[in-house]
Amino acid sequence: MSTPNTPRPAGGTGGTRPAPPRQAPVGAQRPAGAPRPGTAPRPAAAQRPAGAPRPAGAAQGRPQQLVRPAPKAKVRKARLLISKVDPWSVLKMAFLLSVALGIVTVVASVVLWSVLDLTGIFESINGLLREIIGSETGFDLMEIASLGQVASFATIIAVVNVVLLTALSMLSAVLYNLSSTLVGGIGVTLTDD
Repeated sequence: MSTPNTPRPAGGTGGTRPAPPRQAPVGAQRPAGAPRPGTAPRPAAAQRPAGAPRPAGAAQGRPQQLVRPAPKAKVRKARLLISKVDPWSVLKMAFLLSVALGIVTVVASVVLWSVLDLTGIFESINGLLREIIGSETGFDLMEIASLGQVASFATIIAVVNVVLLTALSMLSAVLYNLSSTLVGGIGVTLTDD
């Protein structure tokens, strides 16, 4: 039986185990000229003489770059062909866009009629027609082109446009699909920004 102060044999050779190096307490100060523990002293060749010029990076006050910046990526290009268009999706989009165009047509015609009425254009045209035709005729432009008649006429035109534009876009999608089987489709080149 051994005591804590007696050395134990290591691996059966009978040698003693070296004691681990003692570390200074955390708050202890080291002497001014003593090297830090765990660091090797700088070799004498690495020290710069007093009159020797500084390296290029150190002369400007910048550390030398250890990592080179990545080169700019090349612009990627992809050439694609639109070989087929789905007629159902074209039908839906054309219907929605033609409905929006029909609403714009009705609203624009009502606004235009209101502006013409407020500026007195209708009265000026009535006076001009009375002078040309004669004062005995009771011609009134407001009877022919009243606001209700203009709005109903614009609504009829908008509905006809919805039907025609939807049918024409569907027909154009089918014709494009037929022609792309022969030619190959429209070529599109896509690039990175």
